[in-house]
Amino acid sequence: MAEQNVEAKVKKLLKQDKIQLWKAPYTLDGQQPGDEHMQELAERYGVLLRMPGSEIAGTLEVIRVQALRRGQRNQTFRETNMATVELLLPRDCNKDNKSRLFLETRLDVSAQELMDRIAKEVGLKSFKVILNGKTLNGGLRLDQQGVCNHSKMMVLKVSAAGVGPSTSQDGSDATAASQSTSHDHSVQRTHRGFQILSERDGSDSLQTTPFLEVADQKGNPLKIPHKEKKALILAMGLHEKGRALMKRKRHDDALCHLLQADLHFSECGSELLGAVDNYGVLQLDIVWCYQALEALSCLDDGRERLRLAEDCFLRCYGEQQQRLLMIKGNTGREEVLFLRLHLLQSLLAFVDGNDHQAQQQLDQVELLYTRLCPDTDKMTQLMVLGFSEREARLGLRACHGDVHEAAMLISNQTQEREELRQRERRKRQQTKAGLAILAEAGYAARDAATALERADGNVDQAFQILLDASQTLATSDWNTNEKLQQLLYLGFERSPSEAALALTGGDVQLATELLMDNRGAVPSAATPPSEEEPSTSSSSTDDSELVNEVLEDIPHHEDDYLDLTLEEEMQLINTIKTHLARSLAH
Repeated sequence: MAEQNVEAKVKKLLKQDKIQLWKAPYTLDGQQPGDEHMQELAERYGVLLRMPGSEIAGTLEVIRVQALRRGQRNQTFRETNMATVELLLPRDCNKDNKSRLFLETRLDVSAQELMDRIAKEVGLKSFKVILNGKTLNGGLRLDQQGVCNHSKMMVLKVSAAGVGPSTSQDGSDATAASQSTSHDHSVQRTHRGFQILSERDGSDSLQTTPFLEVADQKGNPLKIPHKEKKALILAMGLHEKGRALMKRKRHDDALCHLLQADLHFSECGSELLGAVDNYGVLQLDIVWCYQALEALSCLDDGRERLRLAEDCFLRCYGEQQQRLLMIKGNTGREEVLFLRLHLLQSLLAFVDGNDHQAQQQLDQVELLYTRLCPDTDKMTQLMVLGFSEREARLGLRACHGDVHEAAMLISNQTQEREELRQRERRKRQQTKAGLAILAEAGYAARDAATALERADGNVDQAFQILLDASQTLATSDWNTNEKLQQLLYLGFERSPSEAALALTGGDVQLATELLMDNRGAVPSAATPPSEEEPSTSSSSTDDSELVNEVLEDIPHHEDDYLDLTLEEEMQLINTIKTHLARSLAH
């Protein structure tokens, strides 16, 4: 971290002075350094930065060599179309004790080809390659995914838990292609589990078939389009799985799930994302994983994600957190998010060479830490009353350390949660009764559940919705049947006639021309794909196992994401303070 700080400061001075180290007099013929001029520059910058000239000289030489190599790689790319990509390696498998690996590659090859080379060079079996916060798709070309000359990418080692052997029958190592499938196992299972849940509507047995509902802070279901609701459930589910992995210090695996959650959040409308803080918390968690993995090369992506997180919190909570105060009655618990936000901003500022900005952010962090770090004696007083450690910690933060107020708040919240559970229980009972009534009338369970949802549980309105839908469908079916009869009257077979009408949107004339041009058949390439989504599970047993697996990672407490012990944060605070003290002491 300290090396990046010094390097960033020296680069700023070089840019300010318009000095190009790869040219004379700093680089001589044969690419050797111009020692006299380099030494003079090191001494001058050492005075400005209040650092030993010898340390600055080493940094200048590193920057000079980097510039020369970059120029050589640019020339190679111009002459041969061979790009050079920089790979940040996992900490526990650094090649020859180096944290970076440079590989030459064409950009019109598949990402899988690059991944095969990485597997061979580094000896990894299960990994992902991350570029600007996005996971490379092995089936697409590098240039299609934004990879270019000098791209910096992160090699993310992931767990192969639950995966079969990675060797072939002849004993040789499996290829990266098979490995790329195996290391997605956990993400795929999580994705499938929440996909099953997102497609459930409560029409099945509520005791044996759980389903998810998206609600606001008061427990009221949100009325959002089905497509957005599905994307939101997938995003939130993958996020929760990622957070569970973060708690287990499995930041590599956590980051895989968090980046997938980010993709699904992007499918939600901006209005929805602006109304909930989940998206901001996700951005914060992604950058926290970056720092835990020491992936400082992800600075640009991290900086942008912190900006998104801060904007999201300001929209959701208000400039002075007035919206949050109005909804929850206090703001203390959410302040841990701002503590982590300012802490990460301090880290990025320091690595970027901005000591003053880093110190300013750190000052805010320490003020928040003093306010939010719970007093042990007060925690004990509340826990003696029967409250859990989480309840005590969150209650004290919300009430700014007042034990009596915290006890009252926790008791009130416990009562509110019980009232919410009873409300949900009554609603489920009403839904069950309504489904039974509609089923007796001959309506399918899924159609009945959809109608009840649209009617806010009112059975009479649901009846009317189903009746209107039946009449519309009957009219549509009659029109379609009449068009089909016209084609059959012309001598065409039923099956190709139905396919032709489907392809032409019910246009009889176009369907007739299509059938005549193809001698009464419909070309297979033109056959429309089935609108039915592929089954998310091979059997109900598999469904149940996947659902139970993902439900284990959903916290029972709605404020679980705010229950940070601040132990990890304190470690990072001390690290930044130590580096800043050394930097400012020069």
